[in-house]
Amino acid sequence: MKGNMMNRIDVPIAQLSFTQKLDLMEMLWADMVVNEKNLDSPAWHGTILSDREAALNTGKVTVSNWEEAKERIKKNIS
Repeated sequence: MKGNMMNRIDVPIAQLSFTQKLDLMEMLWADMVVNEKNLDSPAWHGTILSDREAALNTGKVTVSNWEEAKERIKKNIS
């Protein structure tokens, strides 16, 4: 946090269920996007996006639809 010290919040993440972790992540994301104009992306984000776009344009990678991506994620975490 740029120049703004906040109290640390200790959350027992290891004790949360997978569903609770997803819920927490969604709550954090929803709160962050409310003020997204105040969020500055680091410069390396632009580099990664450019690299990924180049990989798509050269055929090194392909795009998956959301259903395929979800199935791949499920297989990797189970």
